[in-house]
Amino acid sequence: MTRILLLGGTTEASTLAKTLTEADADAVFSYAGRTAKPVSQPLPTRIGGFGGAEGLAAYLKTENITHVVDATHPFAAQMSTNAVHACAAAGVALCAFERPAWQAGEGDHWLHVDSIDAAVDALPDAPARVFLAIGKQNLTQFAAKPQHHYLLRLVDEPDAPLPLPHTTVEIARGPFDVAGDSALMQRHAVTHVVAKNAGGAGAAAKLTAARSLNLPVIMIGRPQVPERPVLGSVAEVMAWLSHPAD
Repeated sequence: MTRILLLGGTTEASTLAKTLTEADADAVFSYAGRTAKPVSQPLPTRIGGFGGAEGLAAYLKTENITHVVDATHPFAAQMSTNAVHACAAAGVALCAFERPAWQAGEGDHWLHVDSIDAAVDALPDAPARVFLAIGKQNLTQFAAKPQHHYLLRLVDEPDAPLPLPHTTVEIARGPFDVAGDSALMQRHAVTHVVAKNAGGAGAAAKLTAARSLNLPVIMIGRPQVPERPVLGSVAEVMAWLSHPAD
């Protein structure tokens, strides 16, 4: 009998959760617990970590999980890596449900970098006004350039002092639109945008806004994770759940 663990946190995960519910699938939705008020899901939901790959493997066995769908954020590399190792250890089928990366188009001024540290290095030495659109997990590295004013857009109010001396925090949850993001950048006189290449439509507005305002974007590439099947639509995932590849 099929029992599914859906590792979530993305729009794609929420869409898949709805489809699984409509299909009366036996599934559990898992949140990492980094957001104080995560989006409510129609599936039974657990919140929190598993205790690394070994803890996840133990959970899979205890809960009789037969299939894992990794629909975490493309930058949740540790969780995705743990899922690969745990599923291999537990003999559980695994696929990733992942949105395509963004691609630069005509009129974009993107500088591609491969890490957070490289993004810090790519910022100018002269004081700038930076829209740091990367969430709250990797702010500390940017303290190496404290001369900049950083605009942060977060889902939750910070629960601790921020490591950056000059910041403005906007509390908002996507999806966002181009008009709103253009107004945000103009209101805060943004000169540079730093973004993770998460892909998807929900957070792409800032890139279109940056293009329209002729702003440079420092685009951080996705981290590497171990090889696993990667699917790009709900239909593909549902087909895989019915007939998983070896």
